[in-house]
Amino acid sequence: SLQGDEASISGTSILLERVLPLVVSTIDDRSWRVRWTAASKFNDVVGTFSSLPGAMDVLVPAYEKLLQDPEAEVRTAAALNLADVARCDAMVRPEGGPSGEDGAENDNAEDDGTRVTVAQRLVKRVTTLTEDDSENVRAALAMVATELAPVLGKEATISHLVPPVLLLLRDATSEVRLNIISSLGALNEVIGIDLLSQSLLPAIVDLAEDGKWRIRLAIIQHIPLLAKQLGVDFFSEKLASLCVGWLGDDISSIRQAAAVNLKELTALFGAAWANEHLVPSISEIKQHQSYLRRLTAVQACSMMATAMDPAQARVELLPMILEMATDAVPNIRFNVAKGLEKMAPVVGRSVVETQIRPVLAMLMEDSDRDVRYYAKQTMDAIESVLLGISPKSHQQVHG
Repeated sequence: SLQGDEASISGTSILLERVLPLVVSTIDDRSWRVRWTAASKFNDVVGTFSSLPGAMDVLVPAYEKLLQDPEAEVRTAAALNLADVARCDAMVRPEGGPSGEDGAENDNAEDDGTRVTVAQRLVKRVTTLTEDDSENVRAALAMVATELAPVLGKEATISHLVPPVLLLLRDATSEVRLNIISSLGALNEVIGIDLLSQSLLPAIVDLAEDGKWRIRLAIIQHIPLLAKQLGVDFFSEKLASLCVGWLGDDISSIRQAAAVNLKELTALFGAAWANEHLVPSISEIKQHQSYLRRLTAVQACSMMATAMDPAQARVELLPMILEMATDAVPNIRFNVAKGLEKMAPVVGRSVVETQIRPVLAMLMEDSDRDVRYYAKQTMDAIESVLLGISPKSHQQVHG
């Protein structure tokens, strides 16, 4: 047992006195690729050394030096590791004393015994990183900064983390703003999102109108989560109209995502909310001179209906879809047929018989081949599923 203890002490001594100095020396290597590797693997280094006495008092200053490296690639790699390094449960000296040339704290600086968590020390670096010249560094920071919140706790988060997060929400680069919005979940769990709501709104609006369509698509995909975090009152007042506006985007993928988004919002806030805040605007779109706008209205209605109770769907959305069955553009008419297939299981058998089947029968006689095809596909589908009529007997009836 004594030999085992001696071996353990010897191993610890080797790690601290020989291996650790070699690891720390990589942060000053002349090759930026070596420093980049050190920055990329720093969380693994912390995992290896964090339990050894005094090791983190050396490693944390070294890591801070990587966050200030002359090369943006190195700073980016270091920033991506910020949350993982901050989760280390070792206690370290607070920043304040002069640093040695090797990145470690100056051994001659007086140690008064004060200790802070790694997260408490590193959070003070976040504000500096928000001002980094490289947008890649800021974008990397925005991906991970909010993950410090659960480690810091509520008070420290409000004091030290919220101010730089607000700066990132106002960043000039859209990717930075998107990354911070995408990662607000961790922050919301600790402090709620109320403190950010006033800064969040202009950031969302800017991203909604961003020139890069992939940025617009990404923010749409985050809207349901943001809606849940912001709450129905704030969302209804500030963002509901924005969500309907995406139905008119020039890019097809955005319009489709916007329709899915409205369905998810309907499921989240309820049919009554959708009828008040979404349906009136969609009703206006179905009169739009652009057939692409009208097409998106059809798709949105048929999707939203699947998130509503039957009575609401029958009264609010089905009439709009049926009215558009006579649209001048064949593309609209066959999408009406496709939409009715989604709506049929929602509205119920009696409504299918009295309202949907007559419209599909009309579309099956349409002058356009595609309209006839999709109308027949839908008729076969709803008759076999809802009405128990096989396609063969349907052909006999109409043959």
